[in-house]
Amino acid sequence: MTRIASFTLAALAVAALAFAHPHFNKTVSTTIGEVEVSVSYNSTDANMERVAAVEAGTFVSPRGPRLNLSADVMAGDMTIAAGEYTIGVLKGEDGSWTMALHEGRIPRGEMPDMGKVMKLDSRFSDQMGTADHMLIDITAGSGDFAGKPVLTIHFGNMHLQAAIG
Repeated sequence: MTRIASFTLAALAVAALAFAHPHFNKTVSTTIGEVEVSVSYNSTDANMERVAAVEAGTFVSPRGPRLNLSADVMAGDMTIAAGEYTIGVLKGEDGSWTMALHEGRIPRGEMPDMGKVMKLDSRFSDQMGTADHMLIDITAGSGDFAGKPVLTIHFGNMHLQAAIG
């Protein structure tokens, strides 16, 4: 009886932890012109203590969100070839952030190949409220990006947009 009670309590504790911080696998998809675009990611917690510890020039990609393009798209004056990319951000010397893409997937625990990272023309703000979990979407742009589709990342108080079409 003691074993059953201990097992039950352990199972309940694990279930409570699992439900305390739910993480969802998400996919956002749309069509831009003739191009099928999808983003797949996990809604990880926005850990701003880890963000503050990131060194300038470092490519960061919490849980490796992926962008898939069925054909080439323009991002400003740069062409992004059809294929799969890891979505990430680069920390600037002044504490600002730039959205970037890394060709292909970065295996868990490995450092990105900075030769495969392309910086996107991005708009960074820390004045757009707080997202407790990472949110990534493809939305209609505003301001400089008005009339263009943009890839948007909101993580803690970091809000980035980059035109992708």
